[in-house]
Order: sequence, then C-alpha cells, then structure tokens
Amino acid sequence: MIRKICLYYPPLVKNGMFPLITQNRQFKFSASREIRIYPLVMASLATMLDAAGYDVLFLDGINRRISLENCEKILADFSPEFMVIETKAPLFTAHQDYIRELASRINCRFAICGDHISCAGAKSLSAGSPFSWAVGGGYYDFIIKNLVDWLNGKINHPPPGVFYKNSDQNIIYSQDPESGAFNLDEAPLIDRDLTRWSDYGEAYLYRPAAYILSGRGCGGANTNHQDYTSSMPGRCTFCIWQHALWRRKAVLRSPESTADEIEILVKKYRVREIFDDNESGGIWNELWLENFYRSLEKRRLTGKFYFSSNARADSLTPGRIRLLQKIGCRLLKVGVESANDSTLARIKKDENFRAISDGIKNAKDAGIAVLMTTMVGYPWESSAEMQHTHHEVKKLLLYKTHFGDSLQSSIFTPYPGSPVYDQSLAENKIDFSLPLSAYDMDHKVLLSEIDTGRACHEMWKLHLHPLFLLRSLFAMRHADDFLLALRGIKSLLGHLGDYRIENDRGN
Repeated sequence: MIRKICLYYPPLVKNGMFPLITQNRQFKFSASREIRIYPLVMASLATMLDAAGYDVLFLDGINRRISLENCEKILADFSPEFMVIETKAPLFTAHQDYIRELASRINCRFAICGDHISCAGAKSLSAGSPFSWAVGGGYYDFIIKNLVDWLNGKINHPPPGVFYKNSDQNIIYSQDPESGAFNLDEAPLIDRDLTRWSDYGEAYLYRPAAYILSGRGCGGANTNHQDYTSSMPGRCTFCIWQHALWRRKAVLRSPESTADEIEILVKKYRVREIFDDNESGGIWNELWLENFYRSLEKRRLTGKFYFSSNARADSLTPGRIRLLQKIGCRLLKVGVESANDSTLARIKKDENFRAISDGIKNAKDAGIAVLMTTMVGYPWESSAEMQHTHHEVKKLLLYKTHFGDSLQSSIFTPYPGSPVYDQSLAENKIDFSLPLSAYDMDHKVLLSEIDTGRACHEMWKLHLHPLFLLRSLFAMRHADDFLLALRGIKSLLGHLGDYRIENDRGN
C-alpha cells in the first residue's frame, strides 16, 4: 500500500548553474539566481494526492537551492514509497543515472513524466531503467493521482496515458486519454502552503508573486467559443509543450474558477502580482476574458493586484486591451521569435511580423509593459536576417518604453517530439554527433552559420542601450520599482554569463 509520495526536482547542477526545468518550455542551465518558476502541474498533482489522503513531500531542490546532499537527508527522513520525477530531453539521461543510484539506497519505486516522456515513454522504461511507470501528456496531475489509486486497488484499471511493465517485463501502454477526459474545474485549487509558493518568482514580477494556469494549451488565432475551447490552436513547430503535452488542444478553466483562485492568493497570501503561465493566457478568447473581468469585479478584486500573462500578439486587439486595463494588467509576455516573415511562416507562427509589432504597440500604447521573447539560430536564417531581427526588436523595446519593458532570448532548439525536430531530421540540419544532453543551449545542435551564443548575448545586451536605461529610469514610480530593477540587473548579469561566444568554448 502506497502512502508516502515524494514529488522531487533533484538539483543536478552543472558548473554551478541550475537546470531550468520547472514550468519551462525550453531548457537550459542558468547562472541567474532570479529565475524560480512555479511548477504548476506538479503542484496540482501534490494537491490532488494530499486531498486524497496521501502523505506528500513536495521537494523542489532546484528552486529552493538545496544541495543534493541535503535533499537526500530530507528524503531519508521522509522515506518515500513512490516518487515522481519531471524530466526534459537534455536531463533525461542524468535523471536516469541519478535515480538508478538513488534506488540502490532507498526502498522506493519511481515514475517519470514531462514533455520528453510524451514522445519517449516506452524507451524510458527500457532495460536498465530505474523507472517503473512513465506518464505522457500534460495532464499528469490527473493521471498520476489515478495511477497511485490503481496501484492501491482503489480503481480496477490502469489510467490512460501510462506506460508500465507487466509481470513478464513487457512494456504496456494503457491507452490514450479520451478527448475532454479531464475537467480542469474539477481539480482542487492548488495548496500553496504544501507546495511552498513563496519560494518562487522571477526578476520581472513584483513580490510577492504567484503563478496560475487559466487553462492548458495555446489557443492560437482569435476565437470566442462559448465552451472556451479553440478551433485554431497554436501550431508553432518549435513548441514542445503545445505538441507533446497538449496535443494541439487548448482548453480554459471557467473564469469563475480562475477568479476563485486569485481571490485566495490576494486575500489570504497578500500576493501583489499574479502571472498566468498558460501558453497564451486566456486572452485568446475575448468572451472568457470579459467573463473573467466580471468575476473579478464581483469579488471586488480589481485594483487589488497586478495581473500579468503570456499572450499572442494577434490577441491584443483594442477591445481586449481595454478589458486587460480594467483587470489591472501590468505586463504581457509576447512571443516575437523572429522579425523575418519567412521564418514566422516556416515555424507556423500564424502571425506575420507586422501583426506582432502592431499587437505589441497596442499594449504599450495602453500603458501595459511588454516582455518580448525571441529566438536565434534558425538554420535557414542568414546573419543579415538575424541582424534584422535584432534591429526590429530594438525598435520595439524603445517604442514608448515603460518601466518593466524587457526581452528574453533563447537558442532555437529542436526537441524530439516537436515538428521542427522531424523537419530538421528530414533536412539533415541536426548535428548527430551530439547527445540529447547537449540540447541545453550550450551547444549548437542545429547547423547554422550564426554564432548562436554571441547572437543571444547581443539580444540580452539590448537592455543596456542608453536610451532604454534612461527611459526605464524616468518611468519608475515608487520604491518597489527600484527593487524590481535591482533584481532585473542581477538576472541580466546572470543571463549574459549563460551564453558564451563560440571562440570561448574551446572548439
């Protein structure tokens, strides 16, 4: 009988840098100490298990910055019988090796989940694997809770979405979950104390900050379906979550459930800023957004907190911007990816750069800060095209600069399970000499003429543009802005150390 369950993020550091795995679509090790993103689906799993009467240890050694030695002391004191590990492609081998060694010292059985498992479930249980179960898809909170219930004899059949070994050691896959099998409104609201919510936050959020998921999956192009689903979900070929976790389906929680969660965060925990880390927030559905605003008004929550969210630029229409202003939106995180329309078409962004630029300007015209995300290292782009993106992003960064405007840059990486991985294989664009552990943005996985480390470094350095610094300084309004700016500077310095130019790599 399983009673004691640990959800564990082991701090497998690399050269003093921490692995950014929790709630991250793209993976790298980072020197920044300001990135501590709340693992929302794993936190939901912890809550479900706790509500079902299991004894749960939520041990995030990465974001708590606990050493591996101290993590194992905590594990020894707790003595788990069942452990869950979330992995990604670059960490999968390291997780296997670590859990294999850990399994020799503790009496526990192990399950693994994450976007990589969605496309390598059977392989993750191959001979020598320390894992007994592999769970695919993005609803692993529902699935693993049901898996534990099945192992304890509470239900008669293994839940859908699980790879496991039968008595003959053959790997069995239960079955795919049915469409609509999981009702997000039926999940209990996350237990923030159990999951140590105050350990988390990012440099660009006011403290105390908290994270929510208004739904799961990118809604893509504008839609107003009354059931809060999307008929045109996002199909960006690089997005491993949209394809491996959500299977290109997008569903939103009810606005009322989302507002209930925010009410607890504001009134009980005195949270100042709430970030919706759903793929494109709930902003892609204007009907949902309008009802969300009404739900907040009914609870007298507007004006009591800052709201921030992921968003697609094509969702930032004047009508939705007005609703966001009423809600109290401070910041939107918007994917630019590239300023070259040929690249945007190739990665199936379903937006051209003019539409992206217009959406960002609409938000900034309304006084909402924008965090732009960009990528470098597309194997088909020339250095001149990369410079064009750099130039256009700089123009947007300097357009009506507000305090809080910023950008992020990462290296275009083809994770197994994403369409761009299959495309890159077919076009022979992948460096096959590199193992999966090299898909960590510290190596050039795709054959490209661009020095990706230098290009990323130069993107991040746009924060040091004198005009941007001056405008940001004059846009500060209160003392907390200076604290936010200080965290931002520390985070920037960490990121500048993350990306080394090729001549510095010794290759």
